[in-house]
Amino acid sequence: MPLIYVGFDDTDSLTSAEGTGRMTRRLEDVLPPECRLIGVVRQQLLVDPRIPYTSHNSAACAIVEAPSRDCLAGIVSRAVAHVEAHHAPKSDPGLCVVCADDPAIPRLTVFGARCATELATQEEAQRAARGGHLSGHGGTEDGIIGAAAGVGLTAGGWCGRFIEFGRLRAIPENVSVKELENLGITVVSPDREAKYPPPADRVLTEAWVRPFPWAGRPVLPLLPLGSHQWKPTIGKARKT
Repeated sequence: MPLIYVGFDDTDSLTSAEGTGRMTRRLEDVLPPECRLIGVVRQQLLVDPRIPYTSHNSAACAIVEAPSRDCLAGIVSRAVAHVEAHHAPKSDPGLCVVCADDPAIPRLTVFGARCATELATQEEAQRAARGGHLSGHGGTEDGIIGAAAGVGLTAGGWCGRFIEFGRLRAIPENVSVKELENLGITVVSPDREAKYPPPADRVLTEAWVRPFPWAGRPVLPLLPLGSHQWKPTIGKARKT
């Protein structure tokens, strides 16, 4: 089944009730019934005072599984209605929808990498997304830059982190390695010894699990705590 990437950016404001990530997660509610949301990946773009981002300059990209490319037009129309219904006033929302086998994907991957380290323009985003869907839905429409970059980075398969994947948000504070793998999350040990996490070992998650899309798959790096216990290498940021 083909994968379709749906990228959103700049849909929120400092006073809006929900951010771009949450709005992207809610895309699942309006997808065609024959399509399935596999996950949503947050992508970090360049943080620079010359860029008018809301808080962190991150984009979000939904990964949708469809029975065929014939669903593409329906996904585009529903995504357009979704962003127009839920973007914050005075935001600059952008939407990018591209099938994984589209010739635009290699250009978008290169463009996304640029947006993580350099300033980019709307014209450059339009050139990168040529052949796919790229549209602005209010304000300056600068969100098309991040939306295109989010698709490119997600399709590249090595950047960002999942903020939605199956029952990701229902994973308890204490879970076994086997239970994580049964959810489709691969665990790895990136420490110096690179020990193998046995299936029965426990992972102390603090009820916050955000795997990385490495090689396009959700991968959770773990650090050993001893006594057959592990913890994710990253945890939830503490607000001060």
